Amino acid sequence: MEAFNLISSGPPAIILNGITGLEAAHIWISIPFSMFYLISLSGNFTVLFVVSKEQTLHKPMYLLLCMLALTDIGVSTSVVPKALCIFWFSFKAITVDGCLTHMFLLYVFAVTHSAILVIMSFDRYIAICDPLRYTTILTNARITKLGLVGLIRAVLLILPLPLLLRRLPLCANHVILHTYCEHIAVVKISSGDTRINRTYGLVITVVNIGLDLTLIGLSYGLIIRAVLRIFSKKVHQKALNTCTAHICVMLMSYTPFLFTAITQRFSKGNAAHVHILLANLHFLVPPMLNPIIYGVKTKELCDKVGKYICRM
Repeated sequence: MEAFNLISSGPPAIILNGITGLEAAHIWISIPFSMFYLISLSGNFTVLFVVSKEQTLHKPMYLLLCMLALTDIGVSTSVVPKALCIFWFSFKAITVDGCLTHMFLLYVFAVTHSAILVIMSFDRYIAICDPLRYTTILTNARITKLGLVGLIRAVLLILPLPLLLRRLPLCANHVILHTYCEHIAVVKISSGDTRINRTYGLVITVVNIGLDLTLIGLSYGLIIRAVLRIFSKKVHQKALNTCTAHICVMLMSYTPFLFTAITQRFSKGNAAHVHILLANLHFLVPPMLNPIIYGVKTKELCDKVGKYICRM
């Protein structure tokens, strides 16, 4: 009898083991997970609701915030419900097609999120360096088109991942030591030649994150150059306040992502529970904090949210 089954014909299920080494603490871990998730949903849906209701917020900046909120909801929802099913009910099984679909949706949302951050950096550049033409350069229609381009790019980049995995045979021991179908974790339980899968996964990380960080760095380089030409502390402070929220969101998004990508790819299994926890927190904490950061740092949005809270 063969020691493996083909993914296309498929074993009955793939097993998501949860947080390996901390199985006994799954119930306790589920408490912050569910709290973070509820706060994330509340904050992001509040942003969507307030912006949709307030005509004065129908501007490119707030349209971008809505796009960011949608990707945050998508990312956290791709991870948390399945994790809670594992923690609460030990529902660890997932079909092969379900696992590949799960992986596809998670990474599409994550890559689109990165694209939105790039567009937001361009928005900040125009707002600071060319404010008189801001309304003509960045219209709502143009922002929508840029968002769609970011989504299409994500789909085209991520679609080969599940397609390449379907061609591989799956080992008899099809247990993933994770709470979600992380790409490298699925590759590790696949037999056959996985070099193409590993290489393409690395190419996506380098090209996507490398390109996005380069464009963001270029935008901020131009912003810094323009601001330094003006010898006014007031202008410097205003520019810093304009960019603070975006910088905080970027740091929360890219730093844990890069760490998680490196540890998942090159970790030899030491302290696996630490890597799994950090990977989950990467999809939990930024979606929870992003609406709070923009709510606090954006006075107009903060005032509108306060108005609706006072009505309740």
